Amino acid sequence: MVDSQSEQTHLAGARQVGRPRRSEQTLLDAAAAVFVSSGVDAPVREIAAKAGVGVGTIYRHFPTRPELVVAVYRYQVEACADAGPRLLAESATPEAALRAWVGLFVEFLATKHGLAGALQGDSAGSDALHAYFVDRLVPVCDALLAAALPPVDTAPPIDAYNVLKGIGNLCIGASADARYDAAVLVQLLISGLFAPGSSAT
Repeated sequence: MVDSQSEQTHLAGARQVGRPRRSEQTLLDAAAAVFVSSGVDAPVREIAAKAGVGVGTIYRHFPTRPELVVAVYRYQVEACADAGPRLLAESATPEAALRAWVGLFVEFLATKHGLAGALQGDSAGSDALHAYFVDRLVPVCDALLAAALPPVDTAPPIDAYNVLKGIGNLCIGASADARYDAAVLVQLLISGLFAPGSSAT
């Protein structure tokens, strides 16, 4: 993550430890918002402006772009995972909780766009992040589906992994076409889960 190689070299050694968690959350929130609007290659100064800090503060927390992107990815995964139980407790119905959570998941996928490129060919790192993503979010989706959908004895259970995979496929290409609204299509997919006979063999 460099606006200049010399600036990265100068700042990489100044990374602080023991930072207040709230301060880091502010940076991650700002970076996530910028990644959604401008992509993971957005200039550091844009993230700094969004967070209301100097560019040097970003570098002190995250000396390289891959470190920042991975931190945002993990932060967003945790936020999405934590939202599932909260939405179930606060929403009027389990279906409303499921739909709200799916909306958050779609926003998360927008942040995830460009992750592979940011990792610069680190396939092992990419695989580890994918496993982390699956381990954290599939059980949350499964719990939401179980709460929202009535059991159907004659049909195979709806697979949370494949629901998330399907949502991901619907989101592919959304960033390249302003007329394509993945969120609308994803909600149509969820509606299909509630359609009579949708789980029938």
